[in-house]
Formats: sequence, structure tokens, C-alpha cells
Amino acid sequence: MDQTDKKIITMLAENAKLRIKEIAGELGMSTTPVFERIKKLERAGVIEGYHAKINPEKTGKVLPAICAISLQEHKTAFLDTFEKEIVKFEEVEECYHVAGQFDYLLKIRTSDMQAYRAFVTRKLASLENIARVQSSFILTEVKH
Repeated sequence: MDQTDKKIITMLAENAKLRIKEIAGELGMSTTPVFERIKKLERAGVIEGYHAKINPEKTGKVLPAICAISLQEHKTAFLDTFEKEIVKFEEVEECYHVAGQFDYLLKIRTSDMQAYRAFVTRKLASLENIARVQSSFILTEVKH
């Protein structure tokens, strides 16, 4: 991957709807080599997909939180079960298995504190093997 590929990736990361003609113009290239580079990056798995960035305030999901989870047991079956269940919850935007003080970090987004409380007390509490839950509420998203 050279500097041109990196520029293409940066441009697409900022705006996945850019047309090849626009990218080519910005890079001072013709469209065919830009098209071929993008296809090569897709085939190599560098570009995994194109996604829409949704404004959470427009969808009513205005309360973002980070939820740190510690499990009681760390056997593979328990980890697999937790991961299979947690991805089913619509409030969970992101889930990371981490090393350190906690086992998982979740990015949660709900409409308000009452909805967050319901998520923790009804959904998370329904999962087996959870030892501890610690919530932190996001004040400002500095970089996404």
C-alpha cells in the first residue's frame, strides 16, 4: 500500500459516498487507475465496506454511555455465550473484549436515563456470569 492508496482510504473514510471522479480529481489522476486501486483495496480486505453515519439525535438515541463488564468465570463457553447474547441487544453499538480491569467494554446508546436503567436492570441483569457492571456517561464525543 503506497501513499496514494492511503489518501484514497482517508478520503473514503471521511466520505464513503465520494465518486471515483471526485477522488481522481483530488489526486490528480484519471478515473481508471483510481477505480482499480479501490477494487484492489476491497479485494485485499483493506476496505471492508461502506457505512452510513447516523445522527443519534435524529433517531432519539441521545444518551451515550460506556459500560464496563467483569465476568465471574472466564472459560471459553462463558465468553462465547456472553458475546452471542450481547450482540442481540439493540442498545449495544460496540462491544470490545479487553485486557485489564474489565473483560468487556460496551458502547451503549439509549434515549434517556430511564431507558439506560431498563437496559442494565432487565437486559444485562438477565445474562448469567456477570460479576460487575460499571457505567460511564459520555459528555462529549471528541473524535469518532
